[in-house]
Order: sequence, then C-alpha cells, then structure tokens
Amino acid sequence: MRICVAGAAGAFGMKHLDALNNIEGVEVTSVVGRTPGTIRDFAKKRGIGHATASLEESLARDDVDAVILSTPTQMHAEQAIACMQAGKHVLVEIPMADNLADSEEIVRVQKETGLVAMAGHVRRFNPSHQWVHNKIRAGELKIQQMDVQTYFFRRKNINAAGKARSWTDHLLWHHACHTVDLFQYQTGETASEVFGMQGPAHPELGIAMDMSIGMKVPSGALCTLSLSFNNEGPLGTFFRYICDNGTYIARYDDLVDGYEKPIDLSGVAVSNNGIELIDREFVSAIREGREPNASVAQCLPAMQTLDRIEQGMS
Repeated sequence: MRICVAGAAGAFGMKHLDALNNIEGVEVTSVVGRTPGTIRDFAKKRGIGHATASLEESLARDDVDAVILSTPTQMHAEQAIACMQAGKHVLVEIPMADNLADSEEIVRVQKETGLVAMAGHVRRFNPSHQWVHNKIRAGELKIQQMDVQTYFFRRKNINAAGKARSWTDHLLWHHACHTVDLFQYQTGETASEVFGMQGPAHPELGIAMDMSIGMKVPSGALCTLSLSFNNEGPLGTFFRYICDNGTYIARYDDLVDGYEKPIDLSGVAVSNNGIELIDREFVSAIREGREPNASVAQCLPAMQTLDRIEQGMS
C-alpha cells in the first residue's frame, strides 16, 4: 500500500506518518506541504522519496494508491473529491467539510467512483470509546447521558503543536463534529432534538470562542457539550458516559470509572493509539474492498446534525 500524506509536516500529518510506520506493508511514497523547500527538507529527514507543494502532482503519480489529507479544513472537500476523481482512495481528516452541501458532494463522488473514502472520526477508534461501544453492543450498557467538555486555550491562531496556522479552526464544524458523531455512533440513533448557543466572535479570528450544544436521540439519551477556546487549564476533550450500569470517563485513549478507577483496555485493540487504529482501518478496507467504519457515508448524519445546530444557533 503506497500512501501520500498531504499536510505531512503539520501536527496531525506527523501523527499519521508515525502511525503508518507501524502498519506492515505500508509505504509513504509522497508528501505534500505548503512550501516546496520546507516539505522537501522534511521528506529528506523522514526518508520519503517524493515531496511537493502540489497535491495534483502527487495524484498523478503511479506510486500513490491512497491519500491521507491532514490539510486545512476549508480545503478538505475539494481535495477529497480531487483524490477520488484521480482514482485514489482517501482518508480526510475530521471534518470532511465545513458545510453540509460539500459533505453531500463528497458522499456522491464516493458512490460514483466506488473508492474507499473515510472521514477521520478518530473517537470511533480510541480504545476508550471502543470499550464502551463493545459493552453497548453486548447489551451490557445503555447510555443515559453523555456530558462532554472540549476545552482549549487558543486566543491566537495556532495548531495543536503551538505553531501558527495558515487557516482558522472552528468549534462547531471541527471540534463539535467529534462529539456529534460519537454520540450518534454510540447510541445508534440520529439526534431528534438539537440546540446550540455561541458566545461572542473573536475580533480578529471572526469565530465564536465559546459554544454550548445539546442533543437528544429518540430513545431519550441526552448529550450536553461545552466547547471553549478560552479555557486556561487542562486542555483536550473529556467524555463522561452516564449509563444505566455505571459511569465512565474517557480521556482520549484512557478510560476510568466514575470513581477514577482505571479500566483495563489492553484487549480492546492491537494498539492504544487512535490515529494508528483509524489508519489501520483505512488500509484494511482498501485491501479487503469493503466499506470502512467511519466511511464518509456513515459520517454524513453527523454533518446533517451539525447543519441543523448551525441553522438554529443563537
């Protein structure tokens, strides 16, 4: 499997490169970056044979079977469609687009081409959330409420590595997307009731820095999501699953019960790294000619729910 990583030198591009190194039979043959000189130097240090500032150049290569897009959100839809139209399978980082119309077009092109197209909804793959999902499927747990906090201190336009961004992030279409999809995935239902409220926009970035979202599925389970770029304190996303048979708190790849007692996740997956697990699913789906978990079609209901939240946002 020969893969191109676009946005390879960014925070998540490097996480994908590290993850792909752990997957047998996978070779990164091309990387794409913003500036030719910088990405060539990066590729040389990583031992990658081809580097370019042009995604189109990589898509034209015979030694590229699939592409992972770790590029700015605003480029995701156009680039994902370009990959499929060039005959390449594609994993596009979350979110697949920053609006519903573009998301629907990605799904349409995937159906038209028959290629594997996957969205980077990594929460489906984190061992912590997989453990909960397995318990739900086995009938041992039922979610009554998910209480989720997504907190960052990001009053300047920087990425997860603390470096300046060339684009603007978004609490709703990026960070809320994780939880909206996970809530619907874990309950197996699409939200029937939603609401959203947002705080003042940042004077320079032009985006809301605080947000509150509520969802309810037909079975009655609730999700309360608080998001902020103004939080000074522990950063990241923290998920509290309040269930009929216990309470569980997920922090990325770790899980504890309501009393902070660690849950053993050693047998859940072949890795405790969610990025590696999502990349493994992408590669396996291509090899096996099947629809992956977190295919763009499976993730479209999350985009539809985000659109409903945005339409009603006050």
